[in-house]
Amino acid sequence: MKIRTYIICVLLSCSGLSYSQNVKLLSVDQLQERIKKGQDSTYVVNFWATWCAPCIKELPHFEKLSQEYKSDKLAVLLVSVDFKSKLNTAVVPFVKRKKLTNPVFLLNESNPQEYIDRIDPSWSGSIPATLFIKNDKKKFMETELTYEQLVTEYKKL
Repeated sequence: MKIRTYIICVLLSCSGLSYSQNVKLLSVDQLQERIKKGQDSTYVVNFWATWCAPCIKELPHFEKLSQEYKSDKLAVLLVSVDFKSKLNTAVVPFVKRKKLTNPVFLLNESNPQEYIDRIDPSWSGSIPATLFIKNDKKKFMETELTYEQLVTEYKKL
């Protein structure tokens, strides 16, 4: 009886391991440091929120991009700009429900205008917004992207 109970417990706990996406807090400094350390990678950083319909619509495109180009040195980072207080009540459940596989972060900054200017001075603050970076090349787009547009911009770098 004990062995059967143990096996059931192991199976139940293992079933949760198939999806283990974690959402971590990330400051602009940490984002910049991560990009700086990965000089040989191309970064596609998408800024989005759980309440933004165009953001939600384009998230599958970023998932597909990372899968289609997984043999490339590509890092797709999904950075939520939801309020930090929404981490456990909105962001984590959303990420689990959508089964996002790319690294997901919640921007850990208190002054929106300051972090907006640091990410890109041309950014008005609207989302979705995407930053493409490869070595010293950088392109910032403040618009919803189709998959074709995403691939085109990625390949331009």
